[in-house]
Amino acid sequence: LDGASGTLAHYAELAKALGDRRVLADGEPVQLGRTARLSGQHAWVPRPGVAVFVNAFNFPAWGLGEKLACAFLAGMPVLCKPATATALVTYRVVKLWVEAGLVPDGALQLLCGPAGDLLDHLGSFDVLAFTGSSATARALRSHPRVVAESVRVNIEADSLNSAVLAPDVDLGAETGRLFVADVVRDMTQKSGQKCTAIRRVLVPAERRADVLDALRERLATLVIGDPARDDVRMGPLATAAQHKDVAAGIARLAAVTEDGYGGTGAIAPLGVAAGTGYFVGPVVRTTADAAGCAAMHDHEVFGPVATVAGYDGAADAAAALVARGHGSLATSCYSDDKDWLARFVPAAGAVSGRVYIGSEKMAPLSTGPGTALPQLQHGGPGRAGDGAELGGLRGLTLYQQRVALQGDASILKGLL
Repeated sequence: LDGASGTLAHYAELAKALGDRRVLADGEPVQLGRTARLSGQHAWVPRPGVAVFVNAFNFPAWGLGEKLACAFLAGMPVLCKPATATALVTYRVVKLWVEAGLVPDGALQLLCGPAGDLLDHLGSFDVLAFTGSSATARALRSHPRVVAESVRVNIEADSLNSAVLAPDVDLGAETGRLFVADVVRDMTQKSGQKCTAIRRVLVPAERRADVLDALRERLATLVIGDPARDDVRMGPLATAAQHKDVAAGIARLAAVTEDGYGGTGAIAPLGVAAGTGYFVGPVVRTTADAAGCAAMHDHEVFGPVATVAGYDGAADAAAALVARGHGSLATSCYSDDKDWLARFVPAAGAVSGRVYIGSEKMAPLSTGPGTALPQLQHGGPGRAGDGAELGGLRGLTLYQQRVALQGDASILKGLL
């Protein structure tokens, strides 16, 4: 809810700046003739279709808010189909908006339950924005109607995000403390059920034992149980199916890694009756062979689970391991060595939607790598879906058509 309201507030400020304009300039005008009288201008205009959202269970409010803010500001009406498991939250949010008179009639429709033949009605100017598993993403992309009508599709899917510790960092220094805090928070926040959670922790081989000790110390203080209690910091997984999938994922990792913390995730939650709730405690697996451990690079465990692996400390080796994830939403690195960062960031950035750089001077201001900020794009290449959302005004372009305008310079200027 906080993420949804914050995102909507940011785009409301952008809306004030845009005013009533219906055509947005894309770059500067270009002279096409002997004089500037004949000019060209790229511009963005609203698409005439409907923006269809198919959202994931883990962000029933934020997932709607971040997509809707961009679509509404771009000028497209919305049809949202939330995940059935948590659709009640989305329903309640939409009901409050409608009752408060915040939504124009017909601009927002909500479909709870099975999608039915929804995709059969998509047209050439509609937009399909999906967040969820890569398996479902493949089915959506290959849907006959989507293919036949060349429907614009945006995907945010699986992501094995990495946190990379550079060899210059002392765990007791500001940058080192930030690294440990970020890893613990972003592997356990929302019980690890978020697309930007840290799944792979890559550290210089000689620092692996120290990192594991630091993580154990922090995780041992984490109180798990009834999330209605003020002293509880982590609650259960969302569904029985998620619980089963996470248990299977831990078992898969356990077959090829060592136990760093938490064993199988079995936990006695605080303030919860025995056998109630889908609880999994934080689990840290570890391996000395980051390159040889295929399981940590190939399968995302969508819960409070991360694997700590050693590498040789070289920036190019770390970036190559990040790339083994086949595309990530967010990669975080921790270093105050500008030369190391200059080698790592371009290589890791080529396979990541966002690179978070943790360092001494930014540590007190950090929002952490797991927070999708409305000012920056959210999405990633490859396995992560090759899509992009948010990013300020960039987020509007998914719901708009870029058009090249050609004509009298004064007329073009008057349109913008």
